[in-house]
Amino acid sequence: MEDLLRTVLYGALFVHIILLLIVLWQVWLGAHVVDRLVGADLIVTLTLGVIVLMTLIQEKHIYMDVALGLAALGFVGTIALSKYIADEQMF
Repeated sequence: MEDLLRTVLYGALFVHIILLLIVLWQVWLGAHVVDRLVGADLIVTLTLGVIVLMTLIQEKHIYMDVALGLAALGFVGTIALSKYIADEQMF
């Protein structure tokens, strides 16, 4: 059973990394600034997923604290960039 869990975790990690590369491509070629903002937020979310999966694979719980800090910074960064874009679009 442990081998099955480890296989599923590695599979999920592989999928997250592939999705992270696709989103990075979308941010790089984003047609509009809002597309890039959503992509940046999704990059933070996928990175959190990768960190949590690495925590489960390596069984080192210190990474969970890093993930919580990154989640807080990602949230504040997204709010700040959204406010900046909203103010720029007004004028």
